[in-house]
Amino acid sequence: AVLAAAPARAEEGYIRAGKLLFETHCRICHADDLAKKSYGPPLVGVIGRKAGSVPGFAYSEAMKGVGITWTENAVKAWMADNTAMLPGTKMRHVGVTDPGEQELIIAYLKSLTK
Repeated sequence: AVLAAAPARAEEGYIRAGKLLFETHCRICHADDLAKKSYGPPLVGVIGRKAGSVPGFAYSEAMKGVGITWTENAVKAWMADNTAMLPGTKMRHVGVTDPGEQELIIAYLKSLTK
């Protein structure tokens, strides 16, 4: 029973660590709760969402026309160098380039459901 619970506890740890990194790198502009206002679009449900699709958010023309879906790999590329990925974006470059930090942030983002 203890070994069976280990993967779930590990995943919870990844999510907690990802939340801390979210607070450090993302919170200044993005909400992780749909009830909260933020400068950037909320990131609840971002994995699997079409880019530039949150109703009521004033996206850049570049983001409106990019036509991508936020897969895990797309979000990692965005975190690493969003201005190279999408010239003309309004988002300032954050530069989360450490693959481990990216994985933890992804784990947290995946835990954010509507």
